Amino acid sequence: MDYVSALVPPVVMAVLFIAVIRVIVKTQGGANKAKEDAAVDAALAQSEAARRPSAPHTEV
Repeated sequence: MDYVSALVPPVVMAVLFIAVIRVIVKTQGGANKAKEDAAVDAALAQSEAARRPSAPHTEV
């Protein structure tokens, strides 16, 4: 029975790894892709706007 207890952890990890890969592959693209892309674009635009300095002050 020692061989069973030695094989269980690698088998469980392999099953979980395959499940994670399947979820990643299934969630690529699809109906939510445009919504996700828009969210990323909005976040990038917001960070760019925060990084840019405002209009330069000119002293006369």
